[in-house]
Parts: sequence; C-alpha cells; structure tokens
Amino acid sequence: MKTFEKIYIGKGKKVANLDIVKVTCKLEELQAIAYEFEGIEYVTFEVARMKTADDYGRTHSVYYNKMNEVADAPAKNGKKPRKLKKLAEVNEPLPF
Repeated sequence: MKTFEKIYIGKGKKVANLDIVKVTCKLEELQAIAYEFEGIEYVTFEVARMKTADDYGRTHSVYYNKMNEVADAPAKNGKKPRKLKKLAEVNEPLPF
C-alpha cells in the first residue's frame, strides 16, 4: 500500500490586503527535491494555510509529499480484509 508523508520545507506569511503568500525555503532543501523533465529542472511543493499563526506571524506552511511503500497491516480484529466484488458480479440482473 502507498502512503504519503508530508516533509515540511518552509513557512510563509500572507501579504496584507492581497491574496498573496510570501514563502521562504532553504535552497538546499529545494535542490534536494528538484527533478528534471525534458531537460528543465523543476521543484514541486504545496503551500497550505495553518490553523493558527505561529509566534512569528507566519500563516502558511510549505511542504512536499514523499511516497512510501508500506506493507498491508492485518485488520485489528484478526480477520482478513473483505475482498471487493468485481464489477460484473455487482451489475448482474436482479432475480425478480
């Protein structure tokens, strides 16, 4: 099963009276997550509003998602998870 882990790389602050967020990130952290596509380097990250501002008035956090492969955990009650029915089985005609 695939899970995603948020790796925080910076914070930002909403600019007064505008719909703009100014963010600050360490260049080394951005270079570490850079990737190349058709000969051009890119960095992809997300900016999300925090529930409350921190002590420095920063209102947004900057992060990227790292995909992790995790083994399927057994169910809490010790039973195997139910298998989903195939679409053909679900769409069979009703018996009446």
